[in-house]
Amino acid sequence: MSAILPLLPSSFRTGLALLLAASTLALAGCAGMRGGDPVRLNVVGIEPIDGEGLEMRMAVRLRVQNPNDTSIDYDGISVELDLNNRPFATGVSPARGSIPRFGETVLNVPVSVSAFSVMRQAWGIVGGMSGGSLGGSPGTSAGAAMEPIPYVLRGKLGGSFGSTRFLDRGTLSLPELR
Repeated sequence: MSAILPLLPSSFRTGLALLLAASTLALAGCAGMRGGDPVRLNVVGIEPIDGEGLEMRMAVRLRVQNPNDTSIDYDGISVELDLNNRPFATGVSPARGSIPRFGETVLNVPVSVSAFSVMRQAWGIVGGMSGGSLGGSPGTSAGAAMEPIPYVLRGKLGGSFGSTRFLDRGTLSLPELR
């Protein structure tokens, strides 16, 4: 094809370039048509599943709500969970389906947590309780309330014309140590 282009008249090459540009813009427009409000999600359950070696595996059940007036077709889901501003767990699922307009569905996503992630989190919590770098005050004693742990859950629902991304953030409060 590239050997033929120099032989074509310049007006034809310009028209071809404009056609390619218009096609690219049209495809980008189709991918962006979904728009609307972001999906909402809630973790509705966590169950342990078999892992390998030093990893922990869990099946996370997510209730995904579609607040838009068009359905969302998805083909795969990916999630990432950060705790205390550190990566903690990741997971993917080849689940396929549709979330109806103004509807919801529950998805199961297997996630993996490495032993190193668990150790980093435990070290951070212990450091926070003893006045370490995570916001604990010096002299925190057993029975005192711990600082809330910030989390960020982000992910995407894959689709034919692009992905629908979601984000949830907040804090987790651990019970008092006695």
